[in-house]
Amino acid sequence: MPFVLLRLFWLGTKNSAYRLRWRERFGFIKWRKTDKPVIWIHAVSVGEVNAASPIVNRLLEQYPNHLLLMTTVTPTGAITVEKHFGEDVRHLYLPYDLPIAVNRFLKIVKPIVLITMETEIWPNLYYACKQKEIPVFIINARLSKKSAKRYQLVSSLMKDTLSLVKIIAAQTRQDAERFISFGASREKVFVTGNLKFDITIPQSITEQAQSLKRYFSVNRPVWIAASTHEGEEQVVLDAHINIMKQHPDAILIIAPRHPERIDKIANYCKSKSLNYVKRTKQKVFTDQHQVYLLDTLGELQLHYAASQLAFVGGSLVETGGQNMMEPASLGLPVISGPHTFNFTEITELLLKEDVLIRISNESELTNEVSKLLNDANRRHHIGENGRKVIESNKGNIDRLMQLIEPCLSL
Repeated sequence: MPFVLLRLFWLGTKNSAYRLRWRERFGFIKWRKTDKPVIWIHAVSVGEVNAASPIVNRLLEQYPNHLLLMTTVTPTGAITVEKHFGEDVRHLYLPYDLPIAVNRFLKIVKPIVLITMETEIWPNLYYACKQKEIPVFIINARLSKKSAKRYQLVSSLMKDTLSLVKIIAAQTRQDAERFISFGASREKVFVTGNLKFDITIPQSITEQAQSLKRYFSVNRPVWIAASTHEGEEQVVLDAHINIMKQHPDAILIIAPRHPERIDKIANYCKSKSLNYVKRTKQKVFTDQHQVYLLDTLGELQLHYAASQLAFVGGSLVETGGQNMMEPASLGLPVISGPHTFNFTEITELLLKEDVLIRISNESELTNEVSKLLNDANRRHHIGENGRKVIESNKGNIDRLMQLIEPCLSL
């Protein structure tokens, strides 16, 4: 616990929101009592909240007499929950995996089910749920080779913890087999596909994107570098400088994975004599500006829709990549670096269907972006391929609901 508090304090130096509501992380929560059964969904951060959107929306629609609670670990995840669902879904921070914190939380909230996203495996939490007869589901479950190697160090604990889970709904057969190799019962593991394919594009997004394009200038080419991590923005900005040699009026949108890093990116722009506008400053974007810094959360889809192609970050550094399906669903050619081990199967699919272009460095990024900006027909062809791939892989939410509904009907 002392080390956990020190870590919270350290994170708070980078993002002050970590110092708020810290008591919730120890199970001391403010909870408005309700007679409604509570469905608890846990999603670590922004990516998992976005991935959970299809099932949250389905649960809100099918179970109006239930209360939905969503927990996250990060403040950015908390903001995303509020932006997506507003008052329809309550939010709390996940308690630390300490018996006293977990039991205090469960005693107050009294959920009828716990649905966790992707690779959230908490021994004390799952044990407490088992004791209180709260079924635990791990959905959209994935276990990369890299993660599997780390978990191998605690394989015995993994086996014991997975035995407490009612159902594991894996993204792919490879993910399913990795969970089984750690001791999960084969009868409990199902392959339901990736929920991120079930992404929905609001009807209003096209109109909003047109408005955003007019803000930039209708005739200027726009590309976006999304979900970038430390070390990637410099590469992207240097590539943009080179791209402007061929396309002097090109605009780059940078949307960092962690918006609190925006000032560091702005300083790099200054050092390279690049004129920029921050989203939160709401200044006029003129012909003199070359870079737009998206320092908000919940607006990435709109800015994808206003762009002509997308580089998806977390892939030039060894982070494992970020969600490539959102830009593909909007008909954008997608570029990524070589490090996409968190999305291995999706990467292979997008490469096979000529939706994804893989690059390794600044020079290759410059070349690919320049070629795509020069060739509208190729952009359209790749974009249509992306839409078809997303559409043909939808329906995962229906398979998942078939597994969850029996517990909720009780």
